[in-house]
Amino acid sequence: MSGEGDGTVVRRDRFSGGPARSFLSSMDADDRIFAADLAVDRAHVVMLAEQGIVDDGEAAAILGALDDVEDAGFDALPDGEDVHEAIETAVVERVGPVGGKMHTARSRNDEVATCIRCRLREDLLEALDAVLALRGALADVADAEAETVMPGYTHLQPAQPTTVAHWALSYEGTLARDTGRLLDAFDRANQSPLGGAAFAGTTFDVDRERTADLLGFDGVVTNATDAAASRDFLLEAVAALSSVAVTCSGLAEDVVLFANRGFVELSDDYSSTSSIMPQKKNPDTLELVRATAGDAVGAYTSLATTLKGLPRAYNRDLQRATPHAWGAADDMTDAVEVAAGAVATAEWPAEELEAAAGEGFSTATGVADALAAAGMPFRTAHEIVALASEQSETQRASEHASGDSREQGADLDAVDAAAREVTGKPLSELADAEVVAAALDPATNVAQRDSTGGPAPAAVREALADVREEITLDEETVENRESALSAAADDLAAEVATYE
Repeated sequence: MSGEGDGTVVRRDRFSGGPARSFLSSMDADDRIFAADLAVDRAHVVMLAEQGIVDDGEAAAILGALDDVEDAGFDALPDGEDVHEAIETAVVERVGPVGGKMHTARSRNDEVATCIRCRLREDLLEALDAVLALRGALADVADAEAETVMPGYTHLQPAQPTTVAHWALSYEGTLARDTGRLLDAFDRANQSPLGGAAFAGTTFDVDRERTADLLGFDGVVTNATDAAASRDFLLEAVAALSSVAVTCSGLAEDVVLFANRGFVELSDDYSSTSSIMPQKKNPDTLELVRATAGDAVGAYTSLATTLKGLPRAYNRDLQRATPHAWGAADDMTDAVEVAAGAVATAEWPAEELEAAAGEGFSTATGVADALAAAGMPFRTAHEIVALASEQSETQRASEHASGDSREQGADLDAVDAAAREVTGKPLSELADAEVVAAALDPATNVAQRDSTGGPAPAAVREALADVREEITLDEETVENRESALSAAADDLAAEVATYE
């Protein structure tokens, strides 16, 4: 290595020692951007050669050294404050002072920002693949369980009968919007800051668009200070990842509760048992999925707190910002993959679910709708059904105490009694009793709610067709972005090969 003592090519002797060196170093976390840094170095050197800033021989020597560094791997890098300095030091060790020309017309400020964006693109695409797989699993559940009636809840109280399919598509819809947020985050991250230098540009005749193209970026972050200093793309990405984690946390909570009530049977692959209670089958994996939301939101809060109030242009605080994004991406992607597997392999006991679907007079809203459809003001119908619910609960309690097991008749009688009390007329004079009785049946009640987005099997199948189409379109969008990055990597490799 050129230079004296134990200093690196960046710090030399004066700033290479002291008790704060390890505190300043990000090497422990930089393995994640090792490949990205090599790609950025290669694109920059190719551009420097094309612009005549370095000659072809110098470029060939530097590019050859980068190949050697890649072959040796991250663990073989010399000590340094970060991977960027370590790679440059390794290059200079191999080819001598000419290796120092690699850093011409750039700063570590724009270099690290570019590396982060390169790696973040991969993480976002991996997250998108996981989210799309979960959406597909939910769509498959909806397809298989379109007629599986289940209880629906508000405030964790029985509310209205619904179907497993309708429940599944509710989460698919949220995840579809989460997909859009992740794609938006990808597109804004996919802009190149390279060439912005420290924050004020460079005197060299660099071609920023060329390096952007070689690295697969859609364009450049024009303002050099913005390019080096801004991390809003990280904040947006972590926000999108956090949104997915929150969505999956709700899904996990539902499934944990369903498992507790015997409404779903999770595969053993996504369950565990107790170390002391052998009869237990615990939904542990989904409990961890549920907890991931806290980690992701915490990462967002930590990142936002780090970024708030930072003056322009570059500050070392940013070194502490990036790991929050990496953690959120890893945790969220793992959690989504587990959620998809748990959903795809779960079994839904139709008889138990339908039996529970009518509990707590959950068909009451359907009865009120039936009365309103017969011409009664809805508020009057609401009053009748509220009273019937109260009377029905009292009657069922009495029947339970006496050992009687009457079922729907008690509810219909309660509606008739309530109608007489509220209007002074029997139910038969207000509505078709058979229609009201049908509304008391959970399966019929569900089938009657066939409005757009409703749980009726016909409405669900219509919605499912749109869902499948949207998933396919989003898969194609993600594949196009993945293909674009792969093509850019191939183009860069081809350009590098011309210097061999």
